[in-house]
Amino acid sequence: MSQGCSHCTQGPSSKGFCPFSLVLFAGSAFSYVRYLKGKSDKKKKSVVVSFDERFRVVFVLGGPGAGKGTQCELLSKNLGWAHLSAGDLLRAERKKEGSELADVINANISAGKIVPSEITVTLIKNAMEELRAEKGQTKFLIDGFPRSEGNVNAWKEVVGEKANVESVLFFECPEDILTSRLLERAKTSGRVDDSIDVIRKRFVTYRDESMPIIEMYKKEGKVKKIIADRSIEEVYKEVESIVTD
Repeated sequence: MSQGCSHCTQGPSSKGFCPFSLVLFAGSAFSYVRYLKGKSDKKKKSVVVSFDERFRVVFVLGGPGAGKGTQCELLSKNLGWAHLSAGDLLRAERKKEGSELADVINANISAGKIVPSEITVTLIKNAMEELRAEKGQTKFLIDGFPRSEGNVNAWKEVVGEKANVESVLFFECPEDILTSRLLERAKTSGRVDDSIDVIRKRFVTYRDESMPIIEMYKKEGKVKKIIADRSIEEVYKEVESIVTD
């Protein structure tokens, strides 16, 4: 016959357990939960990054269809840089219900024009700050930016010393190849800026407004030119070596 716990003065409980042991178990469980919570809190704290730390930025430029987005995605996957596409941020914003910026963005993109610089830079800055707060990310590839002198000036005004622009990747590709790539993409993309009329306007905008920016950064010694009319694998091999240099 089983004997009662020494703490049970009246023998074993009629329900088959010792009240004192139950109290000990509950206390141990509570302590263990607190221990796990403490470990979890420490893990959360480990990803906190100083908000005084400057962003590391690489601008990624080239004509529409040059493969900027594809290469940025590969760099992001393999090297841990966050990929921000100025165009994607704008397209996402114009789809937001109740966004006051949607009409302005839509009108400019449909006409093949550059969206007002302050809008683009604010969206980029907000995205960087969100990723730093959520994931501790401080390294950014900014795809399709800056495309004009207005972009550059807005960047200096809105972001300024919060970021260090380390280099500019310039994807160079003949326009006939870019056109064929964009028309092929149009079959599945559903993008209004992939029609032939808008493509032609985008090339004019690129030549008139973006090329002078590339020349400006060349004078600062920041431009790394990549010949982009090659296979994805060949281009990536060169791009990775530049970014990790």
